[in-house]
Amino acid sequence: MNKQRRSFKQKEVGVSHKKRKNRFSVALVYPNVYHIGMSNLGFQIVYDLLNRRDDVVAERFFLPSEDEPLCSVESGARLADFDLIAFSISFENDYINVLKILELADVPVLAEERQKIYPLVIAGGVATFLNPEPLALFFDLFLLGEAEQNLNNLMDILIDSYGRFSNKEELLFFIATNEPSVYVPSFYRTEYNKDGTISSFYPVREGIREKILIAKKIPLDDIAYSKIISSETEFSDRILIEMARGCGRSCRFCAAGYIYRPPRYHDPADLTEVIQKALDKKGHVGLLSASISDVPSIDKILSFICEKKGKFSISSIRADAITPQFLDYMKKAGQKQVTIAPEAGSERLRKVINKHLREDKILEAVQLIAKAELSLKLYFIIGLPTEEWEDVEQILRLLKLIKHCVVKEGAPKGRVINIKANISCFVPKPFTPFQWVNMEEVEELKKKQKWLSKKIGKEGGIRVSFDVPKWAYIQTLLSVGDRRVSHMLLLAHKFNGNWKKALRYSEINPDFFVYRQKDTSEILPWNFIESGIRKEFLSQEYKKALSSEESEICTSHPGCKKCGVCSLLSF
Repeated sequence: MNKQRRSFKQKEVGVSHKKRKNRFSVALVYPNVYHIGMSNLGFQIVYDLLNRRDDVVAERFFLPSEDEPLCSVESGARLADFDLIAFSISFENDYINVLKILELADVPVLAEERQKIYPLVIAGGVATFLNPEPLALFFDLFLLGEAEQNLNNLMDILIDSYGRFSNKEELLFFIATNEPSVYVPSFYRTEYNKDGTISSFYPVREGIREKILIAKKIPLDDIAYSKIISSETEFSDRILIEMARGCGRSCRFCAAGYIYRPPRYHDPADLTEVIQKALDKKGHVGLLSASISDVPSIDKILSFICEKKGKFSISSIRADAITPQFLDYMKKAGQKQVTIAPEAGSERLRKVINKHLREDKILEAVQLIAKAELSLKLYFIIGLPTEEWEDVEQILRLLKLIKHCVVKEGAPKGRVINIKANISCFVPKPFTPFQWVNMEEVEELKKKQKWLSKKIGKEGGIRVSFDVPKWAYIQTLLSVGDRRVSHMLLLAHKFNGNWKKALRYSEINPDFFVYRQKDTSEILPWNFIESGIRKEFLSQEYKKALSSEESEICTSHPGCKKCGVCSLLSF
């Protein structure tokens, strides 16, 4: 047993231990290191779903350190020895690790070079059902959507068809025609106009669907929580619990608010029962929700945790949902920092992104946080659509007001309250109203960062951090590119992650995907995916954004026909 695997196994509780004999074997791969992969609740959900089945055994793989071999955590088996290699992919920046892991396993990186039927190489995860095309050359198939809805059916198909087909193409055809959320890239062809835009995207074989449906679990039944606990993860001291799925707030830059529509909530009584069991095991729970304040009876749930002398943590909360009672619960639970996300400094730009958050509400929240003697963290985005230099200056102005509010509240009592600001770069995402928008040029973003860093530094009392514009560029390329970007990804892998060199050698200028404003009438690489949201709705939201006009939040009910999701899906 290698040193790294031994360390992981010794520090885990809740792992499934099953023999592979007479079971369909799945290598479940997270394309990053163990510490990050095991902190991902979605990855744990898939692992649990697979190992609930008696006819399946799933073992986990992660990107190994340089001096360690690639092998499963459970048994030390080789990746290529499994019937199915299944990648769970959440972030575009992990794409290059997919290729690295396949190469380490001596599995051909390109799907067309894998002539043997098994192992099949598939991918799922939110990044793939936003836009799988930049990974099209590397996977036999993609399973699009929420695993609770489609994974068991896929496994039934794979097990029932095992050994029945003499070649991979016929097996893939059988799978694709029996599961509406399966996408097989080799069954589709893309043709281009002279200007490089897509002229057509169509299936090349009769019987293959023109549209691939994103599977959605409606209603949610089982409450997802982390079954495996390990001290080697980012959240080693707590059990993660999914409080809700999706978000109705309709921020126009946020993919989760659209791709996971409609927002779905668990019954408060069921949540309380799961939380009680988690507290009995660990005493600390991480409550996961895109908008925790929208969870029904959240105050009662937090009160329950505090009454049980438990601890809870949340990632962030809407500024306009902060109350003295909520902050009191946070303090009792051991929280020392509150995170809010104004996103933009100006009222106008917050309307553009549909944030539904006024400046007075932000400052009211800051005052309450300061009174509660809790530290403050803020999130902002630069490079948003329609942003002008005046909007950047408004970030500085708002931060000054926030600092003044904090100092005014803390100074009389001799308290120093920490303020942190994280300022990221806007990255356009598929299935949002900003899917047609270009990313701002890297050099312009650097200028804004430099100006803000200097001005905020002079102000003092605020710690500020920025993400790296060149990596936002790569993320945008992988987020909105078509399957031609697969070749760029292959070059980046060939050059050991040197993206600058890879893009220099690319036959296509990557700026075409990153810096080009798209027309709402053109075919986008992900248009073959049926999310339930009408293109006309997203286009209308885009036009409202350009006019600085807010729209209503998503309330999700069967009779609603605004975006199209609720009329397509059954509740």
